[in-house]
Amino acid sequence: MSGIYLHIPFCKKACHYCNFHFAVSLQQKAQLVAALCTEARLRKTALHSPVTTLYFGGGTPSLLTAAELSLILQTLREHFTILPDAEITLEANPDDCSPENMADWKAAGINRLSIGIQSFFDEHLLWMNRAHTADQANECIRLAQEAGIHNITIDLIYGTPGLTDAQWKTNIQKALDLGIPHLSCYALTVEPKTALDSLIQKGKKENVDTDQQARQFEILTTTLEQAGFEHYEISNFARPGFRSRHNSSYWQGLPYLGLGPSAHSYDGRQRQWNIANNGLYISSIERGEIPAESEILSQDQQLNEYIMTSIRTLEGCYLKRVEEQWGITAAAALRERAGKHLARETITLTSDERLVLRPGGKFLADGIAADLFV
Repeated sequence: MSGIYLHIPFCKKACHYCNFHFAVSLQQKAQLVAALCTEARLRKTALHSPVTTLYFGGGTPSLLTAAELSLILQTLREHFTILPDAEITLEANPDDCSPENMADWKAAGINRLSIGIQSFFDEHLLWMNRAHTADQANECIRLAQEAGIHNITIDLIYGTPGLTDAQWKTNIQKALDLGIPHLSCYALTVEPKTALDSLIQKGKKENVDTDQQARQFEILTTTLEQAGFEHYEISNFARPGFRSRHNSSYWQGLPYLGLGPSAHSYDGRQRQWNIANNGLYISSIERGEIPAESEILSQDQQLNEYIMTSIRTLEGCYLKRVEEQWGITAAAALRERAGKHLARETITLTSDERLVLRPGGKFLADGIAADLFV
């Protein structure tokens, strides 16, 4: 089992909080699509198992034309073994959704949409500098469902200054009322060197309130679990049968190939990442060169990678797997490091030897993972 991630680095405008690699000019889009297809050909031997998931991320992949999307998918099918039931996800912004686009995406083979809603309130979308409106968010979901695309996930952001608990509850309830089977919900993070960071430093925007974020996280988990969703990863909730297969493969440590500028690849032992510069990426690929850096992970780094991803999931971190892959001593040491969190009841040790976050530890997942590292 393998996955392929494709980074489409273009957006109509820059969201204030975003630190992903993208450009707001579409001038190089055609060249980049051609380069991405060439990279796929150059790296056709990178995966050693059938591809079960494809994920178009960005940036804003919904800016691709139907011809560009079809060309990329055709190229991938020519050079990789993609299973007939592969999950094929396209990230889309509501302002790019139209009946024509929905039909084109479905015809191309897209069977899952990840829609960047973020909020159903116009004032919060404006605060984030999003390109769409609340009405467009509602319309996009309706169009997808009418087109027969029912495997839909939406992104929502909580903990933004000015977002009241009542409004946050409304956002969650709106998703439930619309029949969305999967939600990815993130606390607003102020990343260095973003527009939001600069605006906060200049006093033009209010900083985040961690107490508000913790409170709204609790509202989120309680509401969705009562509605029958699995809280299967810290930021991800799904009705049974609707987990993200692609993202789940990341958390399980399965191999994946990243294509496009800034895209990452991982084979369980080596991590590789492409240059985050569209022009240099295109020119390198045109010369037949992959503009990437890589690192071989040590045994300790591989173990930390497993701890970091697994502790965030519903299934947790298997001590038996640690013992089998890294040795009895490593498993015993991990159990010992977990001791203080077991005592604090932020994690629990199950009967089948899994370290699993308890409700009180979920909002603290990153800090707990760091404590468990070698």
